[in-house]
Amino acid sequence: MSRVNKIDSILLREISVIISQEINDPKLGFPTVTEVDVSPDLNSAKVYVSFLGKNYKKRDGLDALRRSKGYIKSELAKRVRMRKIPDLTFVVDDTLDKADRIEEILHKDTEL
Repeated sequence: MSRVNKIDSILLREISVIISQEINDPKLGFPTVTEVDVSPDLNSAKVYVSFLGKNYKKRDGLDALRRSKGYIKSELAKRVRMRKIPDLTFVVDDTLDKADRIEEILHKDTEL
């Protein structure tokens, strides 16, 4: 496992804990951190998050995470031994929605 992959998994675990246990924003909903992708230079990280519910709930949840980014970074700095915590960019992970849509299309085709 490469250094960047180790950092990805450490950040995924810690960000998940921070979001689920420490952020008390009612608009956040029920997010799940599905993946963290840190750049090779360790300056930035994309945090992929999935949300339960409709699109407007996902948008509200993403906005809540963006508002909490400073807090999340400061908590990471306390928990993870890195010189610099990467800049976090939150992205909606719609992989499950896409998979459901494909399954729905395939199911319709088999009914014909």
